[in-house]
Amino acid sequence: MSDKYFLDTNIFVYSFDHTARKKAARAKELIRQALDSQKGITSYQVAQEFFNVALKRFARPMRAVEAERYAGTVFRPLVAVHSSIALLNDAIRLQGHGGLSWFDALVVASAQQSGCDMLYTEDLQHGQKFGGVRVVNPFL
Repeated sequence: MSDKYFLDTNIFVYSFDHTARKKAARAKELIRQALDSQKGITSYQVAQEFFNVALKRFARPMRAVEAERYAGTVFRPLVAVHSSIALLNDAIRLQGHGGLSWFDALVVASAQQSGCDMLYTEDLQHGQKFGGVRVVNPFL
């Protein structure tokens, strides 16, 4: 078992949510731990999904300069999984056999490929396992 863990999009989004203070605090803690320990990772897909929300749907959308700064300080050190045919094939198998949505299948495949033990997300069932990856909802 490794001690690496994967952070899904909702962790990053909640870190900016001023209406859900407990979730925001927990999300910020997870991101800070990921950066400090160098054991937390995410994927390029998650970064794309985050910026889709941050630049358009936040109550006060992120400005370009803020987004660039966040990309450099948070995503640059955490993004460890990039698109590949192998990732697509793994996600196709997960989506077909696991009943996952396409984007959830990509996240699970990314966590598996990167050797993570845990996947922090609220989008999947807490405690669910996909091979060696266990889903953890950090907001329970």
